[in-house]
Amino acid sequence: MAPSLPFKINDASVFKDKALVGGEWIEAKSGKRFDVIDPGSDKVWASCPDMEAQDVDDAVKASQKAFESYRKVNPRVRAQRLLKWDALIREHRDDIAQIVTYETGKPLAESQGELDYALGFTFWFAGEAERVQGTVQTPSAPNRRVFTVKQPIGVCVALVPWNFPIAMILRKAGAALAAGCTMIVKPSPETPLSVLTLALLAQKAGFEPGVFSVMTTSLENTPSLSEALCRHPSVRKVTFTGSTRVGKLVAKICADGLKKVTLELGGNCPFLIFDDADLEAAAGQLMALKWRHAGQACITANRVYVQKGVYDKFAQIIKEKTAALVVGHGSDKKTTMGPVTTPRSLDKATSQVEDAKKNGGNVILGGNKLHGSNGYSGYFFEPTIITGAKKEMLIANEETFAPVLALFQFDTEDEAVQRANETSMGLASYFFTKNVDRTWRLLENLEAGMIGMNTGNASAAESPFGGIKESGYGKESGKDVAIAEYMITKTGTFTLDGQY
Repeated sequence: MAPSLPFKINDASVFKDKALVGGEWIEAKSGKRFDVIDPGSDKVWASCPDMEAQDVDDAVKASQKAFESYRKVNPRVRAQRLLKWDALIREHRDDIAQIVTYETGKPLAESQGELDYALGFTFWFAGEAERVQGTVQTPSAPNRRVFTVKQPIGVCVALVPWNFPIAMILRKAGAALAAGCTMIVKPSPETPLSVLTLALLAQKAGFEPGVFSVMTTSLENTPSLSEALCRHPSVRKVTFTGSTRVGKLVAKICADGLKKVTLELGGNCPFLIFDDADLEAAAGQLMALKWRHAGQACITANRVYVQKGVYDKFAQIIKEKTAALVVGHGSDKKTTMGPVTTPRSLDKATSQVEDAKKNGGNVILGGNKLHGSNGYSGYFFEPTIITGAKKEMLIANEETFAPVLALFQFDTEDEAVQRANETSMGLASYFFTKNVDRTWRLLENLEAGMIGMNTGNASAAESPFGGIKESGYGKESGKDVAIAEYMITKTGTFTLDGQY
């Protein structure tokens, strides 16, 4: 039975608040639990097992045992189970969206949108399961043939963030399960419950015990539990989405065991608007990209560069559109922007706004923390727009992850490209122009793994997702490349008689 919940749920049986290890719903060995807080009210509404490093060995052993049989499951059967999982998630979409809203704070329509987006991955990777192929070739040495075969790498660990808890899991787990790997998920302490619902539905879809496991833990125990997972000798692959700082730590730890790693890290993404751009289209795409989940997405527009000739006009357009946003609890149907998920994001937003003021920036909209005032008990911050932004400001040099938008002015294309690339990160870049030659130049010259060309958010299951520079390495989603992250290539050389 689900505990008393602050929202209506259609099927109480899908709500789980215990960890899933080896097919069993369990508590932590310590018996401790941690609280889950609604960012929209700053109130505790659920709790989960606070697992520690001592819980890791049992989970990995169960996952390894499951892998020994799951790796031999026919790809068609794996595909069918993924499709069944997909169908079950769709069936319970609205209940899962409610959980996501109370975990992350995002408006219910956004949570439902995340489910719809995320289900693209389960559907896509069901198809990828049967598209894995090896090679055969005739080498220079006579009477020999060289084969390559693809095989699942083994037990995988997914360390995932709180901003898109469903999408991040299905993008990683979809590829891993299609490849024939087993996976242990360590969700963010802010968003464990939505992931546990996915785990329950994976069980119902027919995945064997231990194929998909979830270890919940508190913020305090996250570093030690994560390190224990990364260091376990039976873990062959780690996939991490989060900050560049923590990603570097994950890479260092995994290097000790030479484990395969996929890292999807920070963005600090530039968004370029040229004089010849369709300003209404650019503003519409920027609205969806920037204010989604109160600016808390790795691919959000962090630095917006507007060419001098349209700077003032675009600033007015985006101000008018942003002023129409309705800030409130994610469960309120009128809300179009919810709170940030953690109090830390409030502090960062405040510091960036104050720094911008000190450095000559003009706050033309918002700029204030709402938490604790005007009846707002949750972690709310006004959608904020700053003009006159300069490269010396904090907002130009660190990822915001809050509803603060800074507009930088530029003169020439070369200047815009130089300033866009002046960051250690390289996840995504966006530009708006009607000039075809410039479009091609920008595609080649912007230093990012994904380029939006007259396009804002372009993430989709069929599109390879990943960055360059300090935004990480490896690809998630897309044909061949994503499932390859969970496979090894084995070479066989065969000598025969009487051929050539």
